[in-house]
Amino acid sequence: MEYVYAALILNESGEEINEDNLTDVLEAAGVDVEESRVKALVAALEDVDIDEAVDEAAAAPVAAGGAAAAPAEGGADEEAAEEEEAAEEEAAEEEAGGDDDDEDADGEGLGELFG
Repeated sequence: MEYVYAALILNESGEEINEDNLTDVLEAAGVDVEESRVKALVAALEDVDIDEAVDEAAAAPVAAGGAAAAPAEGGADEEAAEEEEAAEEEAAEEEAGGDDDDEDADGEGLGELFG
């Protein structure tokens, strides 16, 4: 989760979200940085407008059975968690020697990641 928080800090401060900046923030926070996770997160966020994603998550209705009102920060946390999960999946695929065809783009093959 700290990787996503570091990306949010960079975004909020107007800094570019790249491997060097993300690594610097994580190291400053005392995190033992995993290069593959940094690369995966940077790649996952490449085409994402973080401000828009946070706004959409904050405006999303609460699921049935949930709390009556969700604070804006809760929506941002959900979005951040989804982004981190996507980044971790991508990192796992890279480590497993994933190929470049579009098979995984439509969700196929993800079952192998979870056994």
